Amino acid sequence: MSLVIRDARPNEAGLIFDFVCELAEYEKLRHEVEATIADIARDMFGPNPRVFCDIAEWDGAPAGLALWFYNYSTFRGRHGIYLEDLYVRPAFRGQGIARGLMRHVARRCVDEQLGRFEWSVLNWNEPAIRFYRSIGAVPMDEWTVQRVSGEALRKLAEG
Repeated sequence: MSLVIRDARPNEAGLIFDFVCELAEYEKLRHEVEATIADIARDMFGPNPRVFCDIAEWDGAPAGLALWFYNYSTFRGRHGIYLEDLYVRPAFRGQGIARGLMRHVARRCVDEQLGRFEWSVLNWNEPAIRFYRSIGAVPMDEWTVQRVSGEALRKLAEG
């Protein structure tokens, strides 16, 4: 059995969308997916990509993904990586694929001399939390994620 992690290819926007929908299903958030295959193709493979994706293959079969983008820390004066989605299909779990994906992104951070690697996890997702602790992640308990979207975003923009 072998694991290969590689950059996503332009013809894989549909595969990435499938992974995103599978993850949303697992997180009980499928009803919130508004993205389309065309959105993914535009944002990852268009002329000015702002988001990136690594695909994990297990014996040649698509097994999971790490979807990420660059952020910036003014305190560190360096870019970092924010992991938006980490997903491994259930049939492939327990093979070290998630760990391989995390290692792959961490290696990019080190190679590019980035300041940090961070992500969010749902507070009920105990298996993920245990996994993240096992790789050395620490919770940022003093921080609370804030979000403005939908109608509230439109109202804020209008002033």
